[in-house]
Amino acid sequence: MPLNNQRTISKPSYLKGVGLHTGQTVNLALLPGKLDSGIVFKRKDLKENNLIFANYNNVTPSILCTKIQNENSVSVSTIEHLMAAIYGEEIDNLLIEVDGPEIPIMDGSARDFVKSIRESGIKNLKGDRKYIKVLKKITVKQGDKFISIEPFDKLKIDFEIVYNNPIIKKQREIFQNSQSDLELFYNSRTFCLFEDVEKIKKKGLAKGGSLENAVVVKDDAILNKEGLRYKNEFVMHKILDCLGDLMLCGNRIRGSIVCSQGGHQLTYELIKKIFSNKENWALENQVLNKLQPNKKTFPARIAISA
Repeated sequence: MPLNNQRTISKPSYLKGVGLHTGQTVNLALLPGKLDSGIVFKRKDLKENNLIFANYNNVTPSILCTKIQNENSVSVSTIEHLMAAIYGEEIDNLLIEVDGPEIPIMDGSARDFVKSIRESGIKNLKGDRKYIKVLKKITVKQGDKFISIEPFDKLKIDFEIVYNNPIIKKQREIFQNSQSDLELFYNSRTFCLFEDVEKIKKKGLAKGGSLENAVVVKDDAILNKEGLRYKNEFVMHKILDCLGDLMLCGNRIRGSIVCSQGGHQLTYELIKKIFSNKENWALENQVLNKLQPNKKTFPARIAISA
């Protein structure tokens, strides 16, 4: 299979689930995308102005998820796990139809999305894939939190989390973009501390949250009957989120990332900083093995709302 070609899925795929924060039942359709169309969300519950292009320029403020919004204030949220599956399965073009404002949480990981993509099959398109090559080290700091990226020949993510909890404590994991690594990260679920549940719900969030779609930690116990899937499932899920957010770059990125205590907002700030200066990055065509002139990395123009 020529991995240098852009790819989409061969046939439509359908999923149904509950939105983590809205609690609404959501129907999701993954449909083949055209060459150079990118990843596009379509709100099927709306009749007009319902297309939202998946790029960092359309990220809008949100809590505990990644949310994108178009120039008409039409949004879709909690896209990160689906976007991580799209990144890992090397899908470049996809139309995602959803009949509500949030992507279903499924089991809290990317596993169901990956399964759906694989069952649909892969279609190679007659066009070369390009990569974003990072040319210099870039760092973002927010108090004790930081994230950086520097030149590297593929994607590498070195992630650390630090919690004042006897189970989570300090965890570190490294992702190096191999298929065997991906399977572990795909299966890692979102999580929260029991003492934070009521605070989250008071903000009108997590209406669809349950032990079926999130790992809940109370003091030195895991409340989920099945326990953890992996000892480091917490930090592995953070890397999964990071992968999904990086897909908002418009093309896959090459660079070595180091992050401590980061999350959606910090990754977003890093992406913004990369693209704030044309000297920070270049487009690379793997087939020709040479850098291309910097230009728009996205297939369509859309207003910024961030």
